[in-house]
Amino acid sequence: MSDVRITAVVPEMATPEAIAPFGTLIEAGEDGTPFGDADARLELGRGTPRLYIMRLRQRPLLVRGITRHTRVTQCLAATMGGEWFIGLAPPIDADLPDAKPDPAAIRIFRIPGDKALALHRGTWHAGPFFEAETQDFLNLELADTNEVDHHTVRLDTEFGIAFAITP
Repeated sequence: MSDVRITAVVPEMATPEAIAPFGTLIEAGEDGTPFGDADARLELGRGTPRLYIMRLRQRPLLVRGITRHTRVTQCLAATMGGEWFIGLAPPIDADLPDAKPDPAAIRIFRIPGDKALALHRGTWHAGPFFEAETQDFLNLELADTNEVDHHTVRLDTEFGIAFAITP
């Protein structure tokens, strides 16, 4: 990876406004609150929805590739309240199969453990990343997302860059 330019990035704190181009930052609200702007607009109609808890093992805090799902909005939340990080780039036409992200548009966010993230259909994402040895996440996507709707671009080989997350 000697030809790869690694840029250190201090994650920015996720806020609803900062996350808006990529999706919705979901925060706790009072029970009975009507559906509104703070709620995720889910697109789950192109397959069978799947809600599961995925256990991830720690890996280097290094964004070398970025992925998008063109058929579904994806929702992620840490189950034990642990803070986590994610790299995001705006969705490009989700129906354009050969689209690539703009590396200059990638932003790294710090997600507090008491928040969830709903990504717009087609949003480029890398992560979740975290500092714990393992971390569990609720993941809402389609049953076959990982088999048929997992479009990844390697930033290191395609663009010669990677981002080191510096907590």
